[in-house]
Amino acid sequence: MAAEAQTPEDRGFTIVRSLPHGHVAAVRGMIRKLGLDRTLQGRTQVERRVRDLIEAMIIQRIIAPGSKLAFHRALAPATATSSLALSAGLEQVAEREVYAALDWLIEQQPRVEAALASRHLVNGTLVLYDVSSSYMEGRCCPLSKYGHTRDHRPDRPQIVYGLLCATDGTPVAVEVFEGDTADPKTVKDQIEKLRRRFRLSHIAIVGDRGMITSARIAEELKPAGLDWISCLRAPQIAALAEDQGPLQMSLFDERDLAEITSADFPGERLIACRNPALAAERARKREALLQSTERQLGRIAAAVARKPAKHDAAAIGLSVGAVIDKHKMRKHFELHIADGRFTFRRREDEIAAEARLDGIYVVRTSLPVDKIGTEQAVVAYKSLALIERAFRTLKGVDMQVPPIYHWLSTRVRAHVFLCMLCRNLDLT
Repeated sequence: MAAEAQTPEDRGFTIVRSLPHGHVAAVRGMIRKLGLDRTLQGRTQVERRVRDLIEAMIIQRIIAPGSKLAFHRALAPATATSSLALSAGLEQVAEREVYAALDWLIEQQPRVEAALASRHLVNGTLVLYDVSSSYMEGRCCPLSKYGHTRDHRPDRPQIVYGLLCATDGTPVAVEVFEGDTADPKTVKDQIEKLRRRFRLSHIAIVGDRGMITSARIAEELKPAGLDWISCLRAPQIAALAEDQGPLQMSLFDERDLAEITSADFPGERLIACRNPALAAERARKREALLQSTERQLGRIAAAVARKPAKHDAAAIGLSVGAVIDKHKMRKHFELHIADGRFTFRRREDEIAAEARLDGIYVVRTSLPVDKIGTEQAVVAYKSLALIERAFRTLKGVDMQVPPIYHWLSTRVRAHVFLCMLCRNLDLT
């Protein structure tokens, strides 16, 4: 006969409170498995407590991302939402300890990043690099500047941060810059980090066309002895495709990939690729933007035709400028503006010339063929998608880098570095 089920009261005790523990144990186990606890090692008893606080912050940001004050409340016995405080021995933590732990973490960043680099990077390997931005709340932080926003928040100042990743997308290092820093201007700091802090002499940086520009190559990468994999900009591709140029459409008659050379890029291999799916998508998008622009220009032309006396050339120009700049279609339309008169038409020749290069991109690299093959170089450039995935995790609901409320530059940097360590666990 099966034993009867017993209630807690039958066994002589009463459940007063039950705190979730499984997710805390899972993240803590991953930290141990990846050795992040050893990387954050503290030598003294005080440092070990700070290390425990940082580890708890990492766990809390993964299971329930929020502000540092929210983390402090999550440790308090009366407001705890998990077993984190009990399992970490942090039931009595003052608010000031949380911010002191951030100050300790930013001091340890060079050592921690060097440990991660020794684990994930070796001489002769590739390094992925890209930048993003996140908006700030308040204007007290010196890093907080208005710039090109990737969060679609032009009403907020921001910071810019660059992320170095291994080829599998594992974050190795992060650096925070002022919010108005241009992407190419961040490359020099990464070169210094790779050469001096990580002591890597033979390395190739993989970056997008807006990052690894010809100017950065000539002024920084070549003098440092580093190699690169990037992509040409649209005007550079168009120049290669001019009459008698090395980039001819016949290259793609039998395959979608061909290696070419050009005197404009000495010492570099150029790998021309054609993506039919991308070509179709660009053609569809261009036509949609052209039609949208035509509809809006048509409304302006109709309004001018109805009451020409009320529309001078300056007023018409302002209205037309707002329309064509919205979708960046100025180069595709011929405009005729005068007092009381406005006409327009498509520039079919320019549109056809642009359409001819739809779906074509050209990868550029300084690595010789015995170091990386043609297909492998293209795959390496496409691996930048991994770093984009890391940014989505950092900025999305997983880690929630923004919004940032810290006032001190050191704590803003510590906040971003903490989020990078969370992404390093690769639990998402």
